[in-house]
Amino acid sequence: METPAPPAPPVDHLRFHRQHEHLAKAFGGDKFGLRAEAFARFFGTPLFLVLQSVIVTLWVVANVLGFAHFDLYPFILLNLAFSLQAAYAAPLILLAQTRQAERDKAHADADAKHREAIALGSARQSAQMLELLRQNTELTEMTRSMAARIETLTVELHAHILQDKQRQ
Repeated sequence: METPAPPAPPVDHLRFHRQHEHLAKAFGGDKFGLRAEAFARFFGTPLFLVLQSVIVTLWVVANVLGFAHFDLYPFILLNLAFSLQAAYAAPLILLAQTRQAERDKAHADADAKHREAIALGSARQSAQMLELLRQNTELTEMTRSMAARIETLTVELHAHILQDKQRQ
């Protein structure tokens, strides 16, 4: 009796991506990194653009109509606020883009290795299939040959039995 093959170990489908897990967060996994990434992501949202537009509109209207007098025309404080925002936003966005490019490259490399592993596995499987097909062809030929031999022996045995009956 043939012993069954041991079960195959479970396949880790993310094995090519695990080496790049450290790139998961754009600014690292610490508290500052997580907040910096959230801040950089928020800059590109429609909510940010709407909120900024509302704040700027209220700022200008309040100062032009005299509700407030903290930044009169030509709105130098508002320009300073925009400059400060740009001074922080630009480096964060550039850093986020750089890290995203690193993540994209790492994922592309991992995907290429995965495709290569699939191709190698497929080639091995094709070779195994060809070997099994060759063995099947041999067994089929042996079966055909044995069936022909059995038919010949059956005919000979039948003829021999008929001869024995005729002699009796």
